[in-house]
Formats: sequence, structure tokens, C-alpha cells
Amino acid sequence: MSTTQFKRIGIGVAFSPNLKANIYEAARLALFMKSELVLIHVGEEDDKKKAIIGEHLSAFKKDKLISKVVFLPGNPVEVILLSIQNNAIDLMVLGALKQESFFKYYLGSIAREITRKATCSVLLLINPSVERVPCNHIVVNGLKDPKTQDTIRLAFYVSHKLKASKITVVEEVAQEEVNVKVDDDKTLRQSTIIRERLMHREKQRVNKLLQEVPLEYSKDITIKSQPIFGKRGYSIGHYAQVVRADLLVMNAPPKTSFWDRLFPHDIEHILGELPTDVLIIR
Repeated sequence: MSTTQFKRIGIGVAFSPNLKANIYEAARLALFMKSELVLIHVGEEDDKKKAIIGEHLSAFKKDKLISKVVFLPGNPVEVILLSIQNNAIDLMVLGALKQESFFKYYLGSIAREITRKATCSVLLLINPSVERVPCNHIVVNGLKDPKTQDTIRLAFYVSHKLKASKITVVEEVAQEEVNVKVDDDKTLRQSTIIRERLMHREKQRVNKLLQEVPLEYSKDITIKSQPIFGKRGYSIGHYAQVVRADLLVMNAPPKTSFWDRLFPHDIEHILGELPTDVLIIR
């Protein structure tokens, strides 16, 4: 593994009330990761905009933050996706919107489309802050998938850089795997035995994945393996919300289609109602 997993971090810069908080979050992240920060504004360049962005970035001058600002007019989704490619961005930071009336978080249509189409990892922030809020507990998916090994490694890398104290690897087990209709004591015992066997199987599988994590990233952190039964995507999002995780790390979904959006699964459940900050690894 290279020392710096995310060489360039990008953030979309809109002149909204969250501008300062978004820039501060991205700048701190770039410093933690020893990355270059690329600020992307969809619109024409002018002196006033440059001055506002420069004023916010000046707070990190003493830390020797390496940054550049890109101004490019056009369709927001197309501009961001093009900028990711042109600037070789490894991690794109996007702000999520909060639906105050229902006390739920959700992605705006632009951020959602970028999340689905981006060729790099994406970090979704639901509550950016000018003052740093420590990242203490990270939840990462442990589902059976070829991409999970790299996702877990990167989750530990991020935890190391952000000085998190705990990682929980969550294995979502489909309820259908139990496949026992419980209607008396005998079937209840059968169901319990099957559940225990499935949980043991998942813990063994995840333990093998954890053995591949470099000791440098795992030595100072509390590690927990947590099998849960339920619908993939929805279950882990609910778990992250219940334990008040600071960050949820997920595999990137396969390419989505119209039918995926009509019948949501996995990551689509999380994008619909963000339980916390979410890092999607590509």
C-alpha cells in the first residue's frame, strides 16, 4: 500500500451558507491524508469568488496546504465528473442536504448523480463544521464481495489518519438464509441454531479479511465484528445510525440502472437517507 491513498481530494465549491464549513472539512481532510486539495466551482471565474475562497483557505496557510481552484461553467454534474478525470482526483467530497421537516438527510439530485457516476471514491458530508468534530467510531461493510478486502483496508487507513478509536465491521446476512418458519419451540431452536452457525461463519470470514490489514493501521484501534440479519444496505445504515457512528464506509455499488432506482437496494437505501457521513470506496 502506498503511503498516501488519496493523492488528490476534490470538493465542489458552491457559494452557499455551508461554503466555509465545507472548505474547512475538505482542507483538514487533505492535511490528514497529506493530499492536494482541488476546489471545483461550476461557474465563471471572477475576482470576488477567488477572494472569498482564498480567505477561507488562508486559515490553512500555516499548515502548508497544497491547493488549487478550478472554475468551469456548464452542467454541474458534467463539470464535476470532467474535473475528477482532468485532475486525477482520488476522493470527491460532496455535501448532503438536510430535509428539516422530516429530520432526515438526503442527497440532492446533482450530488446523487455524481455519487453514482464518479470514477473515484466519494465522501458524503451531512453536517460539515468549521470546528473539527473528532471521528471516533467507523462502521465498514464486511459483505461477501471481491471489493470488500480493499474497502476494509482503506477503512483502517482512514481510521489511522483521522485517529479514530474504534472500527466495527458489519456483515449483513440475508434473513432468507435462515429459511425456517418459526411456529413452535422446535422450529425456534432450529432457527436459533442456523442463526448461530451463520454468525460464526461470517465472523470467521471477516477475521480472515482483518488479518490482511497492515498492523500499522490496526494496532491502536478497537476492532469489533458484528453480523446482523436484514436487508443489505438498509440494515447497515440503520446500525450505523443506532450506534451513532461518525463514518460509514461502503463498497461502491455496481453500475446502477433505471430499475435499481425503481427498486432500491444496497447503497441506494443509504443514499436515500444518510445515517451519518458516508465514504464510498472505488
